[in-house]
Amino acid sequence: MTPAAVSQQIRQLEDYLGVTLFHRLTRAVRLTEEARAVLPLLTEGFDRLAEAVERLSVTQETGMLTVNMAPTFAAKWLLQRLPDFSEKYPDIDVRLDASLVPRDFDREDIDISIRLSQGDYPGLYQARIFGEEFSPVCSPELLAGPKPLQVPADLRQHRLLHIDWGELDGAVPNWRMWFRAVGENDVNPAPGPHFTIESMAIEAAISGNGVALVSHHAIVEDLKAGRLVKPFDLAMPVDYSYWLICPHEYLRRARVKAFCDWLLEQAADDSLAAVRE
Repeated sequence: MTPAAVSQQIRQLEDYLGVTLFHRLTRAVRLTEEARAVLPLLTEGFDRLAEAVERLSVTQETGMLTVNMAPTFAAKWLLQRLPDFSEKYPDIDVRLDASLVPRDFDREDIDISIRLSQGDYPGLYQARIFGEEFSPVCSPELLAGPKPLQVPADLRQHRLLHIDWGELDGAVPNWRMWFRAVGENDVNPAPGPHFTIESMAIEAAISGNGVALVSHHAIVEDLKAGRLVKPFDLAMPVDYSYWLICPHEYLRRARVKAFCDWLLEQAADDSLAAVRE
């Protein structure tokens, strides 16, 4: 503001209060006794206001970050990498909201959502994390057991573990689709237990209870650790990918931007490592 504008505001304030706040000298101004009397309280009030604004700003950069995602993505991919984020951003506490149902940004306290989909989120920021493919997996003990598992037809001797994908059923491969894709028509794909969460089927396979048809990124750590193996080098890619989504304006929050950048960097590192392997 110009000096003239400031002077006008002061005169309006004096008129409103009915009190003279400044002695106007030739080349300076000096507080009146009335103004000196209230100055400490006004200073304290503005200091408190500045402190409140500062706290609000810090909260936007640090504090709690709530990320909504499918339970399997949280348990089988993100949890192993989350300590790296905490080490780089110790002032940001991450709250994982594991849910099969996407949350409503307008009605619920969610900063970011991660979903397996085709990425159709009009009006929202969206970034592709990585694509996905599905493969049969089992425990090493089952593979080395008395029943051979060398070709898809051998699966008739094993228990098939099924996943009910809810709204994604039909879009995500099931055993019937996989057998059709590999040209195997002599195996009945129907029998076997069903799971509503992919990670439960994965744990059943690790325990040697059967063969599961699961997504690659849900088992990458189990494959590295030798808890699971792929009996066949036959994977089915899908049109669905994992997507990171949030309202565009949320990216102005430092903690949201930090997590988005970090997550996409982790995914890029995984993709690069897969290429090298």
